[in-house]
Amino acid sequence: MTGEDENGSFPLSGAPVDFDRLDEIRERLGSDSRFSQITERPEFAPERLICVYDHRFYPKRVRDASLEVAWFENGDFSVHYHEDHVDGEFDHRWDRHPSAHNSRDHIHPGPDAPTPGDDTTHPVDWRDVLSMVISEIDGRQRGFWD
Repeated sequence: MTGEDENGSFPLSGAPVDFDRLDEIRERLGSDSRFSQITERPEFAPERLICVYDHRFYPKRVRDASLEVAWFENGDFSVHYHEDHVDGEFDHRWDRHPSAHNSRDHIHPGPDAPTPGDDTTHPVDWRDVLSMVISEIDGRQRGFWD
């Protein structure tokens, strides 16, 4: 089961997965010391790139943190940040895709990424989207140590 429809598209966007873009993102984040592991197209999410944060950015109460990236050929995306805590979870998601609950650009803010989320505007360029997301996560990580 890949989640792919008969046209090679994924329901989240309606467009085919942009594997070239995911390769570019993997190359960019693969050289970033924030991440201890990057997995392309895991079996449970073949349309995604999974980036696991290094534990040194988190106190012991945060067991794991990761960023899941899905990108589509029409520029749609979903970037999902997840923390697994000793006493719960934290989720935050940045999305650009058709939606019945929000505008095309929206976020599902932490701590529980509710639906509907908040309408917003994301940068057009994928590099700017990643910079925005990582900057927000950097701020959250610094907050653990203040």
